[in-house]
Amino acid sequence: MVFGGDLRQILPVVPKGTRQDIVFATVNSSYLWDSCKVLTLTRNMRLKSGSSKSSADEMREFSEWILSVGDRKAGGPNDGEAIIKFAKDILIDPGFDPISTIVDSTYPNLHDHIWEAKFFQEKAILALRNEIVEIVNDHVLSTIHGEEKVYLSSDAISKE
Repeated sequence: MVFGGDLRQILPVVPKGTRQDIVFATVNSSYLWDSCKVLTLTRNMRLKSGSSKSSADEMREFSEWILSVGDRKAGGPNDGEAIIKFAKDILIDPGFDPISTIVDSTYPNLHDHIWEAKFFQEKAILALRNEIVEIVNDHVLSTIHGEEKVYLSSDAISKE
C-alpha cells in the first residue's frame, strides 16, 4: 500500500475531537506505522515550470524556506519552539479588521469577479477551525448585494 502526501500538511478531521483524539488518528500514530517505509521526495518539480529565472529562484528560495519550517530547521536548533523569521512580502498586516484584510488580499476586487468560477478555484483561505470558516463566509456573504437564499441538504437518499 502506498500513502501519498505530506504528513505535516493536514491533520485528520475528528468531529468534536480533542487535540489528543486528532493526534491519535494520524497515520504515524497507528500500530502499522512501524511496518511502513518512508520515502522522501527531494526535488520540487514545480520549480521547473517557472516562467523566468528570477521567478524560479524566488520559488526555489520559498520552497526551501517552507521545507525548513516543516523539518523544524528554521530558527535554529529548538525543542519544538522557535522564533521563525518571515519575509515581509508574505505577511499581511491585519489592521483593524483582520477578516476583511485577508479576504481583500486573497480576493482583490471580489465584486468584479463574483461570477467567475476560476477566480475562486485558484485561491483559498485556510482556517484552523470551522468557527473561523463561518466568520469568513459570513463576512464575504455580507459584502455581496442581493437577496440571500438558503438551500437545505440531506444526508439521506430519498426513496422516491
